Amino acid sequence: MELFREKFYRKIDKISLQFKRSLLSTIHWESRMIGIRGARGVGKTTLILQYIKENFTLNETIIYISLDDIFFSSNSLSDYVDEFIKKGGKYIFIDEVHKYKNWSIELKNIYDNYSELKIVFTGSSILPLIKSKADLSRRAVMYDMQGLSFREYLNINNNLDLKAFSLSDILTNHLELCMIINKKIKPILEIERYNKKGYYPYFLENNRDYLLLLAETINQTIEADIPLYLDLNIDSIEKMKKLLLIISTSAPFKPNISNISEKIGVARNTIKMMFHYLQQANIINLLFAGNKGISKLQKPEKIYLHHPNLMYALTQNQINIGTLRETFFQNQLQGLFSIEYTNKGDFLIDNKYTFEIGGKNKNYQQIYDIPNSYIVADNIEYSFGNKIPLFLFGFLY
Repeated sequence: MELFREKFYRKIDKISLQFKRSLLSTIHWESRMIGIRGARGVGKTTLILQYIKENFTLNETIIYISLDDIFFSSNSLSDYVDEFIKKGGKYIFIDEVHKYKNWSIELKNIYDNYSELKIVFTGSSILPLIKSKADLSRRAVMYDMQGLSFREYLNINNNLDLKAFSLSDILTNHLELCMIINKKIKPILEIERYNKKGYYPYFLENNRDYLLLLAETINQTIEADIPLYLDLNIDSIEKMKKLLLIISTSAPFKPNISNISEKIGVARNTIKMMFHYLQQANIINLLFAGNKGISKLQKPEKIYLHHPNLMYALTQNQINIGTLRETFFQNQLQGLFSIEYTNKGDFLIDNKYTFEIGGKNKNYQQIYDIPNSYIVADNIEYSFGNKIPLFLFGFLY
């Protein structure tokens, strides 16, 4: 118990409150059990430590532990919590739950047996894939943590306090918002930097080797995380890597499942399942025609990498600027709105707004007859009519 407390205090001592993620103020912290999912490196640990540092006096009532600690290889979480409660514990923050074999059933029992205890846990974005032995849906309030938005990147990298905008604000007041932002930064320069090295917070610690670290993080996700949850063998892992290579050198593309199946040497339905796994791991984004009734075996219309940073980390090819723009747009709206494939334009948002993504000279030819349609243009600093700068959509969270 004391060893964990010492590790906890060391971590808290190093945590800065200078920059805080927007999710910190979104979470309903009064809930008895809270779960935070996210990909490797998005800052889940920092988030919960910042919350503790800002809201608690450090004493025997609160503890932070990580289930990847060697202690839990031969000791149970339930026994630890029982001892913690007997010594006055009231708040427990549990990191890396996915590293612990029976995390779901033990959390369920802890929740049911200790009504005085509040629990916050973090885990991989792949948690929905795990065949849990216990249903936590009626107990845990779950949140998904994304990487840094363009706005958050600007704030942390330039010591600013730029506020988030709603989609309605952007669509109705875009020129006014452009005026505000252009007084503070050079958005065209900044978005180029963000698209290369800005989505994962660890760029602050090692900007020089950032892309190498990102490529290794993705490799670890495929080699260690996904197989751990899905019992994949080495051959399946290698085939998933081949699939990601195809995606990273071709995205966005309309997948020909039969061709990919033949090229990699796995069944068509297995390819579709691999798409699903890679999306849950926040490595790719799948774009479907219609967001109702989407199943794990439905064929996506288009496939993108999850964020532009991955384009630089996973492929040595020259970056396609059109792909870069679309990837940025979809990533910044992902999780906030429904995003669907559309035959006219590039994206249909919330079954209402159509967006065509392009450069500064992009015209309305493809969407001129569609209501609630907009051009989202890169390399412009100010909006005109229904042509809105791409960077504005990086201010949604």
